Amino acid sequence: MQLDLSVSWLGLTMTNPLYNASGVMCRSVEELEQVRHSAAGAVITKSCTLQPRDGNPEPRYCATPLGSINSMGLPNAGFDYYLDYARGYPHQAGKPLFLSLSGMSLQDNLQMLASLAEQGLPCIPEVNLSCPNLPGKPQLGYDPAACLASLQAMSDVYPGVFGVKLPPYFDPVHFDQMATVLNTFPRLRFVTCINSIGNGLVIDPEHECVVIKPKDGLGGLGGAYVLPTALANVREFVRRLPGKHVVGCGGISSGREAFMHILAGATAVQIGTCLYEEGEGAFARILQELAMLMEAKGYQCLADFRGKLKTL
Repeated sequence: MQLDLSVSWLGLTMTNPLYNASGVMCRSVEELEQVRHSAAGAVITKSCTLQPRDGNPEPRYCATPLGSINSMGLPNAGFDYYLDYARGYPHQAGKPLFLSLSGMSLQDNLQMLASLAEQGLPCIPEVNLSCPNLPGKPQLGYDPAACLASLQAMSDVYPGVFGVKLPPYFDPVHFDQMATVLNTFPRLRFVTCINSIGNGLVIDPEHECVVIKPKDGLGGLGGAYVLPTALANVREFVRRLPGKHVVGCGGISSGREAFMHILAGATAVQIGTCLYEEGEGAFARILQELAMLMEAKGYQCLADFRGKLKTL
């Protein structure tokens, strides 16, 4: 049986649904090229600010038995660096490029989107509404009214298709509120669910201290910790955003979790903590595991099971 793992969406085709989560293996050209030459189906850049940032002080990442905690603080080389990469990217080679934007202000995002629009490049922006690791800067994604105003301004300056990365939501009312905002914009074609669960605390009991330095140890949780929350967000936004795509992100370390995200309705799947720990070889392994699982279940393509999660 010949399996088809390809994904056609946003006017693009990916050979498979896997790619990196923004923030992992994407800060430098060297890392981006590692992802491009891996088994990943697409590439996304580091969430960039208008100017380069060093990010929060070290140590700012720690692996844990159930995933990871981080407070990176948006370390990146600046918008122009990633725009230059996009200019030279082999867009016709069949591996789409997404450009992640996370301006420190609305005006910064508008300036980056306007510059990207002027270039006319085939890469697609993903605007980060959800970084939980900037001291003193609240997550825009938790303020529906502010999101509405910001997305309207972004839509006014950027004429193409774009998406947003969302924080995790925990209440049906909040799913409803954000879906109402997101459905207002027809060119907002995808949402990525989820960013890390913000402001967790991991303690090293042997040394009686926290494990990362910024914010007195508070940081975003990733990995297995967040899988159930990520799956809930994927499924609930798939239900509420007809005609849009949802990208699943959170807790994927094998083909099994990738399968669950797609079963919940995800069009594509981003990998974060596992990629950070294992390197780009994770893509080939997870893809093989997903294919084996599909074959065992008699599925020939992703559409055979996408969004077909059963309820009791």
